[in-house]
Formats: sequence, C-alpha cells, structure tokens
Amino acid sequence: MLSHFLTFVFFLLIGLEIRHGLEKPKDAILPGICALGGMLLPAIIFISLNPDSPAWAVSMPTDVALAVGALSLLGKRIRPEVRFFLLTLAIADDFFSLVVIGIFFRSELRLDSFIYTLGAAAIGSLLPFRAQLIRILSPIVTFLIIPLYIAINLLAQLDLSEATSAISLSIIAARVVGKVLGISLTAWLFVKITSLAYPKNVLFTDIVGIGFLSGMGLTVSMVIAEITVTSDVELSQVRIGLFIAAVISGLFGILWLKRSPVAR
Repeated sequence: MLSHFLTFVFFLLIGLEIRHGLEKPKDAILPGICALGGMLLPAIIFISLNPDSPAWAVSMPTDVALAVGALSLLGKRIRPEVRFFLLTLAIADDFFSLVVIGIFFRSELRLDSFIYTLGAAAIGSLLPFRAQLIRILSPIVTFLIIPLYIAINLLAQLDLSEATSAISLSIIAARVVGKVLGISLTAWLFVKITSLAYPKNVLFTDIVGIGFLSGMGLTVSMVIAEITVTSDVELSQVRIGLFIAAVISGLFGILWLKRSPVAR
C-alpha cells in the first residue's frame, strides 16, 4: 500500500512536469528527440541480447530526480542551460515511457496499477497552479518519495548473486552504453542534417555527459518491471542490473561533465 502511494505521488509530479514543459514546446524539440534516441537504442540492445524477455522496457526510462541530483553535485560549474536540457530530456523520457506502458503493456495493467501510474500522471497534467505544485512536490519527491521507494522496492531486495545473469548484464549494457550513444548520436545527427542547433551554452560534450546521467533509471523502470515481469527470479535480476547501471552511469556522467570544457 505504501509503495502504491509513493508511486502515485511520483507519477503525479511527472504529469505536472510534462504538462508544464509543454508550455514551451520549441525549447523541448531537441531534448525530446534525444530522449527518443536514448530510449530506442537501449531497447534495441536489450532485445538483441534477450529477445524473449518482457523486461526490455526497463532499459528506457530516466529518473529526473536522480539525474538532476547527480548533476547538482557539480555545483556552479554546470550552467543553467545544461541543467535545463537534462531536465527537459528526462521529462520527455518519462512521457514517452508512459506511452510505452499504455501501448505495449496495457493488457498487463490492472486497475490499481493504472490508477497509480498513468492515472496519476493524467491527474497531474490536469491540475491548475502547476508551477507552484511542482515547487512544492519536487523536494518532497526527490528527498522522501524516491529514496523510500528505492529502499522498499530495490535496496531491500537486492540479490548480488544475480549481478552476472544475462538479464542484469543486458540492462547494464543497454543503460550504460545505449543511453549515452543513443542521446549523443541523435543530437549530433539532427543538428547535422536539420535546422536544429545546440541550445546556447550547451556543447556536444555536455550532451554526452547528459547521456551518461540519463542511464540512471530506477523508479519508473522498477514500476515497469513490476507490471511486466512475472518471474521473481527475473525481477531480482532486473533490480540488481538497474542498481549497478545507475551507479556506473552516475559516476561516468559526473566525471565526464567535471572535465567538460566550459562553453563560451
């Protein structure tokens, strides 16, 4: 029951952020396209390694709070435009993840699962005073909801013996390698062949670092896993794979952005 409540509040905030982000659609075009690239390549990598597993979608989402929280460790070195790009990409990522749940896993969605995931996001998108609610809920979700959810549904059930399983290694490869390649190559390609440009004060090297941080995905990925994976053994493998991928991605992202040149 507590886990369902935590999930409801988290997806309520996602709905608020998605609707708020759509108020400036032009600024979201390149991050949104990059989010798609950062979802498709990890899914392709996972499916190519485990074609029969239903857990492919767990390789796709990015945790807004985890990624932005890791970015904040670099302090004033990170320019506001870089933070905005990551935040917009992660919100777009969450939106597309909801679309994936609704399209590919609607038959697995029980009524209660629908209410505390897609239903909560829909409610959030319809609420008034979105900016104020986001300011109130963001610190609560970041410092209370997400740590509690991860502690209950992930850390308390981690099985290190499953770290070398095919599912775990596939998730690690998909998220650590697939995310950064999918996001950075998509950005490079669309800037090269279209009229899109990198935002002011955002370099390609910044987007590579953002790609690494986007490999941090626990909350939405675990919700998807609990909806789609029926085997307890496979669910255990998903948990440890997501945990290791998040740690590696976070470390790589912080180290990369720490060395990234400052935009002029």
